[in-house]
Amino acid sequence: MRYILLFLACGLAVSSCAKRPDAIVPVDVPMAAYSNLDCQALAREYLKEQASLSAVSKQQHDAATGDAVGVFLVGVPMSSTFGGDKEGQVAVAKGKVNAIEANMKAKGCNVPAAVKASASKGTPK
Repeated sequence: MRYILLFLACGLAVSSCAKRPDAIVPVDVPMAAYSNLDCQALAREYLKEQASLSAVSKQQHDAATGDAVGVFLVGVPMSSTFGGDKEGQVAVAKGKVNAIEANMKAKGCNVPAAVKASASKGTPK
């Protein structure tokens, strides 16, 4: 009986861990939210949302790592327990980026590659 309870406790601890950002499914954001923007405005919005996605993905990655360490050392997913899990924010940011990209493709903007290239050129090293 003790082994069953131990097994269940371990299963609950592991199942409540934060997901890695790449395992999070994006929220379905309607394209209409960005349909009134022109290509330049879409490019600016795309840069802003990519930066937001990058920042929240780093926080989520750190939370997932913290949970793994917490479960290993203490048996409790520390980041998820204390509010470090940003899964919802990652999903929304991914959905916004997808909606902006879809609008850019629909309008024939060809901006995603140029935006990504200029974003990497503009960052100081």
